[in-house]
Amino acid sequence: MAAVTANEPAGGPSDLFEPGTLWRRVQERTSRASERGTLAPIETEEHVLPEAGIPFSVRIVSTLRAKARANDQEDGGGGNPFRPPDPELLVAGVSATHVALLNRFPVLRHHLVVATREYQEQDLPLGPADFDALARCLAEIDGLAFYNCGPESGASQRHRHLQLVPFPVGPGSEPTPIERALAPVLADPGRATLPAYPFRHAAAPLPATAWQPQDPARAAEALRLAYRALAAKTGLQLRAPDRAPPHNFLATKRWAMLVPRSREAFEGISINALGYAGALLVKDQTQLATVRRQGPIAVLRAVATK
Repeated sequence: MAAVTANEPAGGPSDLFEPGTLWRRVQERTSRASERGTLAPIETEEHVLPEAGIPFSVRIVSTLRAKARANDQEDGGGGNPFRPPDPELLVAGVSATHVALLNRFPVLRHHLVVATREYQEQDLPLGPADFDALARCLAEIDGLAFYNCGPESGASQRHRHLQLVPFPVGPGSEPTPIERALAPVLADPGRATLPAYPFRHAAAPLPATAWQPQDPARAAEALRLAYRALAAKTGLQLRAPDRAPPHNFLATKRWAMLVPRSREAFEGISINALGYAGALLVKDQTQLATVRRQGPIAVLRAVATK
């Protein structure tokens, strides 16, 4: 598999995966990177905190501080782990504009990063090329895709990237912890909010007909339209190429959700898009106790836009 370099021309890359092969390539690259020690999976201790019918997964991440130090070393002085990506982590080219690589510090197995080949800022609204790449990956891997727009939304890297984690995201067999809470929205497209979430957000079902073999353009357009509609419903102003207000965007093949953000953390607990799918990370028992005392929904509300 050819490595992608920062100087590779934007058109006609030779590293694109063949349809139907991305998941196999993810597994093969994970196995090889694990054997060589390139991957540094983060050990966690999972606790389930049910609230409002949502079985929130709260993981104590024992090596979160070590990850932060590694990120500082890797990204310090203007470094960029995505340009060019580490060939040991590179899975495949996705499109002329994006590549897929493994998250070096995965909490969830087979955590995929879908990054732009050329540098773009992480606080820009998603555009057609992003949705094209996202649709191509979701067509291959049934999972949760998400975008953290800007540092206030939990983004830890400035280079533009989306992320994709295979199901299940939380405990049990449900794809995500919020699946049952989403039921009213999926049953009634006229309803755009989860009853359990008392903060600004919007969700919508995605048409099953969007996911056609060999036709990522249809799914990409469905994702783009959902993103713009959800932004409008939440009052989020998206004016490309201007920087966007901080927000989290989440999508599966069945639904999409957008949450405008006001800040990155609550009492030191960093929240990214996964939190709104029902999966939170904490550094220690003290932070776990904070989430237990306040309740996961109150924590999510504290960092969302009122």
